Amino acid sequence: MSAPKKIAQRSLLITSAALLTVSGLAPSAFAAPKPSGSPTAAPPARMSQVGGARLGVPGTQVNLAPGVPVLPKGLTGRSWIVTDAESGEVLASHNAHWRLPPASTLKMLFADTVLPRFPRDQRHQVVPTDLAGIGAGSSMVGIKENESYTVHDLWLGVFLRSGNDAVHVLSAMNGGVAQTVKDMQAHADALQAGDTHVVSPDGYDAPQQYSSAYDLTLFARSGLQKKDFREYCSTVRAKFPGATTQKGKGKGTRETFEIQNTNRLLSGDADTPVYPGIAGVKNGNTTNAGATFTGVAERGGKVLLVTVMNPEKHEHDEVYKETAQLFDWGFQAAGKVQPVGTLVPPLNATPSARPSGAPSADVTGAPQGTAGAGSEPVKGAAAQSGGSRGAGTALGVAAGLLVLLAGGAFLVNRRWPLPDLMRRRQRP
Repeated sequence: MSAPKKIAQRSLLITSAALLTVSGLAPSAFAAPKPSGSPTAAPPARMSQVGGARLGVPGTQVNLAPGVPVLPKGLTGRSWIVTDAESGEVLASHNAHWRLPPASTLKMLFADTVLPRFPRDQRHQVVPTDLAGIGAGSSMVGIKENESYTVHDLWLGVFLRSGNDAVHVLSAMNGGVAQTVKDMQAHADALQAGDTHVVSPDGYDAPQQYSSAYDLTLFARSGLQKKDFREYCSTVRAKFPGATTQKGKGKGTRETFEIQNTNRLLSGDADTPVYPGIAGVKNGNTTNAGATFTGVAERGGKVLLVTVMNPEKHEHDEVYKETAQLFDWGFQAAGKVQPVGTLVPPLNATPSARPSGAPSADVTGAPQGTAGAGSEPVKGAAAQSGGSRGAGTALGVAAGLLVLLAGGAFLVNRRWPLPDLMRRRQRP
């Protein structure tokens, strides 16, 4: 093909992608039909092609070539995906668009939607109706009726203890559960997370509630643009307000207790060491969903996102072990493996913000070349701080600052470094 024809073809693809992004309309061939019942035992033959045609094909998708490490053996997740958080390249995937119950990983969407709406020092007095409708057997942080909590307290409860009680209180502040579900669905749609249908804000098992490894990764990537989101998802342990105890005729004393992050790659466990470079994001586990997890980690200036849903191997901490294996593979393969797709930008992205020499994208978002060409990330210096934000918060600055447009719009077709990503602080 002659150079002028290549240029014309690339321009047509860029224009098509821009029109789809602005209009929010996608050809029916790129979207899988809404499931009518519970997830099937096997992935459907036809899934969404958002992000690239190969992502809609059942099974493992990876471009193995000389110099590219082979994928870990023994992976049992029903669905998983490994992505470059900065460029959006999908390095490898397995049933990436399979719609499955998300469990508490859906709280990433909840946080990305609701977190910006309330200042962290705002205080809320909990009333009985705030805690109504919490599912039986839910994970709880221990919120008490008639006690007051700051928004900061409540988000610590959401991220560290996956507290459905904290989610319901924040939902009440946001106008109620029904309104929050509506807001979350609208935000998912704006992120082009077409595999997601929200029924409960906390991810508790509910009929017709589903998401996918691809969509959960979109939620994590969007949430990590927010400083408070990064702080909460990387906090290992913190003090949480308990009940007020009355002693005599005095004012009473508010007790506190320690809570620890249930993300085992961040906090560690008996047979699961802290993963080097881990900085969040969120785990989940319910009867229907099994174990789910999305993690972000940084190594050598490279930032990866890995999502694993429902490993069929029911060993202790299996979802974390398989995630760690995929992280190891991703860091070894980055820069060597050709991507099989890409993470699409939100609908409010600006397609014209493409630096000279950056790759174009086809109408499904699949990359056409090497992401990041012609774009220079801003280098950030590592930093540490102590203080009262909670012992164990993962601090430091990872490579680069993201330049955002007014209103938080993403930039399309350019290198996408995460701002101020908090690295894991070394602990004995």
